[in-house]
Amino acid sequence: MRFFKEIVVLSVLLVLFSCKEKLQVVNNFSAVKFSEYNGKLGSGTIKRIDSFPSKLVRARTIDIWLPNNYSLKNKYAVLYMHDGQMLFDAESTWNKQEWKVDEIVGGLIDSSKIKNTIVVAIWNHSDIRHSDYYPQKPFDLLPQKFKDSIFSEGQKQFGTSFKGLQSDNYLKFIVEEVKPYIDANFSVHSNMENTFVAGSSMGGLISMYALCEYPKIFGGAACLSTHWPGFMPQENSPVPAAFFKYLTQNLPSPKTHKIYFDYGTETLDEFYLPYQNQLNELLAMKGFNISNSRNLKFDGHDHSENSWNKRFQIPVEFLLKK
Repeated sequence: MRFFKEIVVLSVLLVLFSCKEKLQVVNNFSAVKFSEYNGKLGSGTIKRIDSFPSKLVRARTIDIWLPNNYSLKNKYAVLYMHDGQMLFDAESTWNKQEWKVDEIVGGLIDSSKIKNTIVVAIWNHSDIRHSDYYPQKPFDLLPQKFKDSIFSEGQKQFGTSFKGLQSDNYLKFIVEEVKPYIDANFSVHSNMENTFVAGSSMGGLISMYALCEYPKIFGGAACLSTHWPGFMPQENSPVPAAFFKYLTQNLPSPKTHKIYFDYGTETLDEFYLPYQNQLNELLAMKGFNISNSRNLKFDGHDHSENSWNKRFQIPVEFLLKK
């Protein structure tokens, strides 16, 4: 009997210890420090965290954009976005372009066209961006020989910093570390109906993946110029087929979720048309319609922030409409 009691006590302690460890991963916010944001903004304010700590991925900068009407008296929806350094200030970006997220989201809030919303802009690390953003489970569906060649090429391009794909950990970072911090420290709704994700190119792929992997967390995703080839476009690549196989098996219910896709016709976007047509068929087969999905073509738009900022208002209104 004594032995049995000792086993029970030990089991309880193990459970408590494991729970405590899990909570430490999620709620240990003492290391999070704000720094001054010195960039230009057309609307709202930014709270910057220079190095958000993580046990899952490399620490990185996160900018939290707050609209002009931000108040603790109100609750706000949250839009999580990738490539965070490209969103607000063209003078600080590598190509002198930006999404104009502050002007667009702020303007839509001011005109009462969308819910009160904050934007969580998660910066990338250029040397591991592909590793963070390429969806892991579709990659696992590829032939082993192809996967080996991709890994070899990644090592050639990025050296020892390329350790293989980290997208599952990147999504866990957002869901298990960033989101709990945002929910605890800002006046936001934490439910799925008010939590969204958006990005372009590889950021479109990881946004799509986030919606499929965490349908209880994200209520919708905006995927601009989604990079279906995954790598450089090539004939007879097995990559797009793997993405569509994954989507067929994992798209969330159209009754509860929204998803937005679009594409241009110039530069990299010119390769996307066959896949966008295939996407139309897949969305219809899964029960999506104009009320819960979009797949739009923009003639003359290329693969750049200057094109994305011309149309970003459309997915924002689609996902966040009051």
